[in-house]
Amino acid sequence: MRTTLFFLALFYTAFSLGNQIEIPNTNITFTPPKEFQFFSKEVIEAKWPIRRAPQWVLGSESTATSIAYGVRPNDISAVPLVQLMEHLKQSVNRMVPGAKFIKTEIAQINGKDWIYLELTSNAINADIHNIMLATSYQKQMVLLNFNSTKDEFPLYESALRASIQSISFGN
Repeated sequence: MRTTLFFLALFYTAFSLGNQIEIPNTNITFTPPKEFQFFSKEVIEAKWPIRRAPQWVLGSESTATSIAYGVRPNDISAVPLVQLMEHLKQSVNRMVPGAKFIKTEIAQINGKDWIYLELTSNAINADIHNIMLATSYQKQMVLLNFNSTKDEFPLYESALRASIQSISFGN
């Protein structure tokens, strides 16, 4: 029975993920859910304040679930990730209304350490479930944010978590 469940989960995951995405100017890849499409510039500008807009975003047709990602020119290579995680938690608490952390840790994904912050928060029109990841890449910081309304999160949770597990650094 356990083997059957494993193969069903593996089969579902393989067909729920789309084409591999490479974060531009890096060798970092991940595989989003297959129905996710890139958001237009207009959608990005409507959903995020200009000063905090992500570089790239793809998501569900409703735009209620998304993966935002980018590379920032912040050299965090000499900063212990635990220290940076504490700083990010404090920043989230100051900037995100109603932030409640579910899980915070240094997670290893395919051999690379990442800051992992999972939280819920309040937005103007919906409650939000976020999973934020950050790590060092060369002399830059890579950020990925898996974001969904609480209503839509159950529909995409397994595909988003599979997408997180697909993150890898190429050679």
